[in-house]
Amino acid sequence: MLERRALLQIGGSSFLGLGLSNLLTRQAQASDAPRHRAKSVVLVFLTGGGPHIDMFDPKPESPEIKGDYEPIGTSIAGIRFTDRMPQMAQRVGKLAVLRSLSHGDNRHLSGSHNTLTGAVQPFRGSSNQDKSLNRADWPSYGSALAYLAPRSDGLPSQVTLPNPLIEGALVWPGQHAGFLGPQHDPFVLKYTPNNDGYQGNPVFKPIKAVSLIGDLDAQRLEQQRSLLTRIKQGQAALNASPSGKRYATQQERAYSMLTSSRLTRALDITRETDTMRDRYGRHYYGQTLLLARRLVELEMPVIQCNMGRVQTWDTHVDHFGRLKNMLPYLDTGVSALLDDLDERGLLDQTLVVCVGEFGRTPSISPLAGQTKPGRHHWAHGYTAIVAGAGVRGGQVIGKTDRKGAYPVTTPYHPNDLGATIYNALEIDLATNIPDRLDRPRPLNDGEVIEPLYTGAPT
Repeated sequence: MLERRALLQIGGSSFLGLGLSNLLTRQAQASDAPRHRAKSVVLVFLTGGGPHIDMFDPKPESPEIKGDYEPIGTSIAGIRFTDRMPQMAQRVGKLAVLRSLSHGDNRHLSGSHNTLTGAVQPFRGSSNQDKSLNRADWPSYGSALAYLAPRSDGLPSQVTLPNPLIEGALVWPGQHAGFLGPQHDPFVLKYTPNNDGYQGNPVFKPIKAVSLIGDLDAQRLEQQRSLLTRIKQGQAALNASPSGKRYATQQERAYSMLTSSRLTRALDITRETDTMRDRYGRHYYGQTLLLARRLVELEMPVIQCNMGRVQTWDTHVDHFGRLKNMLPYLDTGVSALLDDLDERGLLDQTLVVCVGEFGRTPSISPLAGQTKPGRHHWAHGYTAIVAGAGVRGGQVIGKTDRKGAYPVTTPYHPNDLGATIYNALEIDLATNIPDRLDRPRPLNDGEVIEPLYTGAPT
């Protein structure tokens, strides 16, 4: 017999085109999916779309596709990376190379929403403004976790660093709790670099309260909180309303974060030795990933590391010139993270995913009016690196054609990557979450990428 929750889902999902048979199939698949437990997920996001062919899926047999880089062997026979990723090449035994990611959305904003939430963004129109951050969107991974398994220790379920993804009036979707409401939003940092933006000591400043502002110390904060409490005692009528209760909850949550010495200490990167900071690289990719390791030690469930300030990897112009520093920085930082987690006994409980919203075109060509060529948006076939939390290292899953354009094996969708992340966090994939009209919506309609764990051919 169907439970009431399932019946509600059938009734509420007709507008999604989900029939009873589809629902039962999805629930059965979700229930049968083995659980692969992770205490933390580190999502290394290549904002703008990383060049899979120039990193993890080289195509030397096609001169017009190959580009400037040469293939090199890795620590596992038969697996090749490019010569711009030498450190990760020596750590292939710790990671899986997923070469058959594929979807049909070549747009930055909606593609990012899909990658950061595990769900396709609801259609609101074709312009970028239509796709900007909106409360009608699906929640980020940590936001969904905050709703389904709220913490009682005052800490957030997701920290996003080193910056939010914002470009002018456009705010990238997938960065908050969407229709679940602001009380479940992740905690977002804003990075302020010294000097040229790569070298020197980065300073991480919260844009959503965690460290005390200016000269406001903890004692003064407590005094101000007491004053606010007395004021709020005269606002009982307001606080009794749903909106008032939500505001009070958010205010208490902000206070808990402000005064959490555990989170404040974890975010103080100056507590690391110079040797460790050098190991990750004195650039904001490396220092961001070092901060991620500190948050893993805090057992932060979801840590999103944006490798850039929005479209950093969007190399339409001067592709290889722009990659000159970016690839070595990523190579050093991710390699240090994998080694550091492994040495501390944390890799087995941490799922690390390195991916962009899509890959880049096999062809190399200039845009109109430009002289320096680039690679352009390509969602039809690209690569993710996945490691830790039970993932079987030393393997390649999937294969693209000779051009690196399309999978010739089983394709996997970002929703499947999302299902894998939720499964690692022990979230039932048959779970429903309520939208703003309190209608049940399926959290995710992907399937766990089981070959990551079994090593089975795809």
